[in-house]
Parts: sequence; structure tokens; C-alpha cells
Amino acid sequence: MAEQVDTLRRAPLSRDRVLRAAVALADETGIESLSMRNLANELGVVPMALYKHVANKDELLAGMIDVIVGEIDPLETDADWKRAVRRRILSAREALLRHPWAPLAIESRNEATPAILDYLNSMVGALRGGGFSTDLAHHVMHAMGSRMLGFSQELFDPTRRAGRSGAAEPPPPPAAFPAEAAAAFPHLAAIAGAAAHDDESVVGPGCDDQFEFEFALDLLLDGIDRLRADGWTSRP
Repeated sequence: MAEQVDTLRRAPLSRDRVLRAAVALADETGIESLSMRNLANELGVVPMALYKHVANKDELLAGMIDVIVGEIDPLETDADWKRAVRRRILSAREALLRHPWAPLAIESRNEATPAILDYLNSMVGALRGGGFSTDLAHHVMHAMGSRMLGFSQELFDPTRRAGRSGAAEPPPPPAAFPAEAAAAFPHLAAIAGAAAHDDESVVGPGCDDQFEFEFALDLLLDGIDRLRADGWTSRP
């Protein structure tokens, strides 16, 4: 193992190697602890050596995001638009869940990276190829929001932002709905008791993240498909 690490450290430095090492370091220790100095130490070089490949930390983060986007499966060209879009969104979700710091990194940027723009452009292309007007495709992208990239806002859980594998304490088990509150809010009590999937969900205790994500995604895609079939337009 030591020989393998030593071989990697002696390998010529390149932009791709820098970015992939940064992704691995963020996965292991969290994006907050990533610095040019820490990354240089991981690669066995002086910090100044990194600046030959990335101008600054902002460019480093942009490149890291593009590495993650590169893990997403390409669009299926032989599938109908809904199946192709759905599968690619779920592939994007798998990629981002492998790198828990990535959603926040994407959302915190003022400008989309080239890979993000290319991804979104291809998704709009899939909609247009599926018979969507430019007008409807525009509104679909607004409705999908970050879900188009495979995540939704509830993924901004403090333990997932850091991206530390196994570092977070498991959440306490969900408390029973108090009898007094259940009497006052019977409908809420009923659905609270019906949610029994995953105690470690970031959506809420008892909810299964993946199930809830796909449930909402399918609702959106089905509704969007009906609008497409009806020739919907935002114009009077």
C-alpha cells in the first residue's frame, strides 16, 4: 500500500489528477476542510505547484463539480423523452449522493460550470426532442429546479454538507405523535403514522429519501407530459 501511495505521489501532476484528488479529499474529510495547502500535502507537492493547473480555489471547485457531472450516465437516445430524462436524473442523484458535498457546491456558485451547462442543455434538448415547445420546456426547467440535477433542497442536511462518511450521529428515533396533538390535528397524526421507511432520512424521520425523491419526480414528469400532450402554452 505504501509503495502504491509513493507511486501516485511521484506521478506527473496534471489538472485531472489535481481535480480527482480534490474530490477524493472532499469526500473523505468534507468540503469545508479542503484547502490548497491540504490538497498539496495529499499530492505530495508544494501548494504553488497546484496553481499551474488551477488558478485559485474557485476554479478548483468548478473543476471538481465538472468531475462529478462526468460520472452521470449520458442520455439514452433510443428511449422516449420521459424515460430518458427520468433515468438520467436518477443517475445524477446517484452521483451526487456519492459526493454529499456536491449539491451545496453547485447551489453556492454564482455561475454554472461548463459541464453543468452542457448537462442542462442536453436535458432541454431531450424535452424539445420529445415534442415540447420552447415555452413549455422553459417552464419545465423552472418547475424541476435542482431536481433536474438529481437533488432537492432537503439534501442540505448539516451532516451531508460536510461529506464525512460515517461522521454524523444517527438521528433519534421519531417520537410518537402526542395524543393531545393527534386529537387536534388528526390528519397530520394519520400521515405521521403512515411514514415508516427510513429513520436516517433527511426528508424527515420515517421517510425514505429515495422513495420521496422518485415519487415527486414521477408526479412532475406525469403532469408535464399531460401539458405537452395538451399543447399547453403560457401565452393567452
